[in-house]
Amino acid sequence: MSSIIGRAWAATAQFRLVLLLVVGMFIVFSVTQPAFSTSTNVQNLVANSALLWIVAMGMTFVLLSGGFDLSVGATATLVGILMAKLLELGLPGPLVVVLCVLAGAVVGGLLNGVPVGKIGLSVFVVTLATMTSLTGVVSLWSGSNSFLVTDPVARWLATERFLGLPMPIWIMAAVFLVALYVQNRTYFGRDIYAIGGSPIAARLSGIHVPRTLILVYALAGACAALAGTIGVGRVGAAVPTVDGTLALQAIAAVLLGGTALTGGHGGVGGTALGVLFIAVLQNGLSLAGVASDWQNVVTGVILIIAVAGDRFSFRSQLARFRSSSTPGPSEPDTAPTVGAQKAPSASPDSDVRGFPLDNTLSTSPEGTRP
Repeated sequence: MSSIIGRAWAATAQFRLVLLLVVGMFIVFSVTQPAFSTSTNVQNLVANSALLWIVAMGMTFVLLSGGFDLSVGATATLVGILMAKLLELGLPGPLVVVLCVLAGAVVGGLLNGVPVGKIGLSVFVVTLATMTSLTGVVSLWSGSNSFLVTDPVARWLATERFLGLPMPIWIMAAVFLVALYVQNRTYFGRDIYAIGGSPIAARLSGIHVPRTLILVYALAGACAALAGTIGVGRVGAAVPTVDGTLALQAIAAVLLGGTALTGGHGGVGGTALGVLFIAVLQNGLSLAGVASDWQNVVTGVILIIAVAGDRFSFRSQLARFRSSSTPGPSEPDTAPTVGAQKAPSASPDSDVRGFPLDNTLSTSPEGTRP
């Protein structure tokens, strides 16, 4: 039993700090704010974090690949307007939700994935340009007007209950399980880790890097679109106001969960705790009477701390790697043993061990797996 507990505790190493902080904040707010620990407030706390949770799950894969996406808030708003327009045409609600999620995937893949993965443009410039462009499209398309949405499917996604719990909680659980499966049980998830660790090494190992990055940003767009449909159902209207803090909060949650800003390390388990950290903090501050503007200030400070902690952790790991790879004292040369054979030297067509590259690594011209 103790060994099982020990292994479980060791598995939390990368997000142990945020786990302890979430538990600590929950205890503090439960003591200082009696209404905080009630069943109703806890359910509302989790359900209200659904939008951030879903967006952060998609953002996790983007950061694991070594990038980030500033356009998720604009994508969610644009999809909300699209949802209202499609419902006005009389299309059934379930079909509209599916079309909206697919539209978000197309937007993310084409506007972000292709320039970043295929052309090699800067992630910051591309996603910032996408955010700006989509914000303009939202304003032009909506005429700065809100659209009332009364479709029962939209309301069901955001307000109905199943087995005593709000539907957003069930959607959050489903998204988390799917993300966990993609991360740990698919070639796609492993390819993302490889690209985040070293894009060049990933390409040489047979991974189609551009295609994988396009799919990563398409996944982030789909998650943003799903969050947008839930947001429309919650408000009961499609509002042409882009949430500029959604992307930053999602990035903060991912970084707080232990995912490296440089990519290749982390996962959705830590992201879930990062989202809960922000949700618990904001809910507790709201019950304490702290204004929303100050809550944003606190979130910004947390993001700075998370980035600084990520950089400190990276430098510590780099220092440990350099110290461990430092060669020891050189030994005096000894005479060759009689009868010993000379080791094969590496040729231009061989790897560092002297073996032919054709026998150790084979990639197709496009860089895909054979």
